Formats: sequence, structure tokens, C-alpha cells
Amino acid sequence: SRRHKLYREELNLTSPAAPLPLRPEASWLQFHLGISRDGLYPRSSPVVNRLLRDMQEFPTVSADYSQDEKALLGACDCSQIVKPSGVHLKLVLRFQDFGKAMFKPMRQKREEETPEDFFYFVDFQRHNAEIAAFHLDRILDFRRVPPTVGRLINVTKEILEVTKNEVLQSVFFVSPASNICFFAKCPYMCKTEYAVCGNPHLLEGSLSAFLPSLNLAPRLSIPNPWIRSYSFDGKEEWEVNPLYCNTVREIYPYSNGNRLLNIVDMAIFDFLIGNMDRHHYEMFTKFGDDGFLLHLDNARGFGRHSHDETSILAPLSQCCIIKRTTLLRLQLLAQPEYRLSDVMRESLLQDPLAPILTEPHLLALDRRLQLILKAVSKCIDTYGEATVVANDTAQPQVPVSDRVKLDT
Repeated sequence: SRRHKLYREELNLTSPAAPLPLRPEASWLQFHLGISRDGLYPRSSPVVNRLLRDMQEFPTVSADYSQDEKALLGACDCSQIVKPSGVHLKLVLRFQDFGKAMFKPMRQKREEETPEDFFYFVDFQRHNAEIAAFHLDRILDFRRVPPTVGRLINVTKEILEVTKNEVLQSVFFVSPASNICFFAKCPYMCKTEYAVCGNPHLLEGSLSAFLPSLNLAPRLSIPNPWIRSYSFDGKEEWEVNPLYCNTVREIYPYSNGNRLLNIVDMAIFDFLIGNMDRHHYEMFTKFGDDGFLLHLDNARGFGRHSHDETSILAPLSQCCIIKRTTLLRLQLLAQPEYRLSDVMRESLLQDPLAPILTEPHLLALDRRLQLILKAVSKCIDTYGEATVVANDTAQPQVPVSDRVKLDT
């Protein structure tokens, strides 16, 4: 801390900086202004590619713990079976033009699989899973995952030397291998074996663009009706009752509208990436009950390519409904000339940290896609296509007022 303070005084970093103007063309602002009831960004949006490039290239101007970590300081309860999110260190990095992104460092190598005996709630969070989830979400035409890109971060210059958080400064150290490391400041995490380390300074990580602030674009966080039990031996009702969806259909807001169809979309997405940790979902309040669900926090995906967790598909198999647009996209990606693994492989090559997924993970996508289509076929055989496939291809005219408006 003393060395860091001297360094800042040497560069006169303690003097207040002049206020910076907000450029209307800034990619961060343009991304926020492009959010609509159809998704986080329009199809083929040039803004998204510019935002990915800016997150990958712009120098950091500050670094800090996320709000999750700050809330946990001094409040971690080791008696809890499920550890809070502080166990998965993440930082908020800021850039010019008021840009802000969530940085998740590399905790697991590409070729490593989650051990079979791990519960999903103690699994690692993987930076490459966040990147791959963004690409898959875009390929599926959901556009519900914030733009995410990989980056090599110099933890000394781009975190330690720009942070004003003294707690974050205090958790940096040099490992026996002369690598620069840091860890989360939480009672059960103040151990060097839980640290993340550069090589010696460079560390891989994912950067996910922040959404507009809650003051400008309020969001709701809602428990997933198919939430899992976060204990070693507990079971939720949906896990033991095959008719559980009948109960959900009677409850607002799942009794009418798009909400249940959007839950099925989310389950399909989670099944493809192998994410069992979708305990909540978020929505923009501006778009009402039929707004899209945000697919946030996907770092526990792509853990085991050798196992297909079909229970993730419970909303589809129990409710037997799916959007026509979703089904048509899945059927297209099952065709040899548009095979999902091939499209993903090509898309992921655009990321600076490519290769993002190993070949077994890519091939697992094709296998899981076939399982989804089989589940849909089984539903159609039982209830008929008219009942199972919801026609959402005719989109209503979107009023201009339904676009997110931010006061710059």
C-alpha cells in the first residue's frame, strides 16, 4: 500500500481530474440507446462490434470490486453450504467515455472439466464460458446476453495502479513463482491458494459490458420457477412433480403472455451451455410483463462437455411449449450446412483469446441440440403442433416510445 501511494504521488495521481465530457458517439452510450423490447441490440448491429473492440483495446482508468464483493466484506458466513459470489472474484473496470465492464479472471483452463462430484453451486466460474455464452446467444438470435469479449489484462498496470480501493490494493502479492496475484477480501477467501495470478503480470479474463444504471433503466430480479435446491440433499417441487408446470401456469405472470415462453427460451439456452445455476432472471421494467429475460451470469456454463444435464430442459419438457421463431432457428442450426458447432467455431474465432472452447465442447452443442429437438417432437406427438408451437412470427409495430431513452 505504501509503494502504491508513493507511485500515485509521483505521477500526481492524487490531484482531482478535470470532468470529462460524454461523447454522444461513444460505443457504451450507443449500446444503451439501442436496447429495445426485441433485445439488447439490433441484429447485425455495428455498435456491438465497436463496443467489443473498445472493451478489448481501451486502457482502464479505474478498477474496483463489484457491489457483490463489497456487500460481503466482513459478512461471509462459512457455515453456509452455498458460498456467496465473493468466492468467484470479479472486478468492475472503467474506461474512457464512462465505459464500464465486469471483469471475470481465468480460474480454469480450457481443457479442464468440472469434476463429477462437484455440486453446481460450488463450481468454478469460467471466463471463457461468459464469452462463449454471448456468441451462442447471438447465434440463437436471442440477443439477451450483454456484449462480452476476452482480454489479456496487465493486473499491475490495469488494476493495481489505477484502483483507489485500498482493500483491493492490499490483496496483491507476489507468488513464489514471481507472478503478481490478488484475491477477494472475504474471511473465508483471504488465502493465497484462492488467488488469481498473472504470468507474471498478464491475466486472461472476460469483459462484459454493463447495462444502463438502474436509475435510468430499472430492472426486476425474479426467482426462476424452476430454481434448484441449493443444499446437498434437497429437492424442489419441479424435480419430483412432472405436472409442476400446471401449477406455474395458474400463477401470474405465467398465466398468460410471453413470460413462460421466454422461460423456455432461457432453459434451452442454459441446456446448450450446461448451466444449472439460473436461480433468478432479470427484466427491464419498461417493457412490461412480456419483455425479454436477460441471460446474465453465464460463467458456470461449459463445465462438462461429456454430460448432458437434461433436467435443465424441465420447462420445455413439462410445459410442452416453444416459440415458432426459436424452433425454426434450432432446426436451421441442426442442418449440416449450418451446423451449430461450425457456426460457433467460426464466431468464436473473432475473439482475441481464441480458441475459446475446446472441440469436445463445440461438438456437445450439436448433441444437445438434437436432444432439444427430440423433446419438442415428443411434445408435438403428445399434444399436437398447434398446442406446442406458439406463433410469434407476426411481431406488432413497436412504438418509438418503447425504446430505452437515456438522458445524456
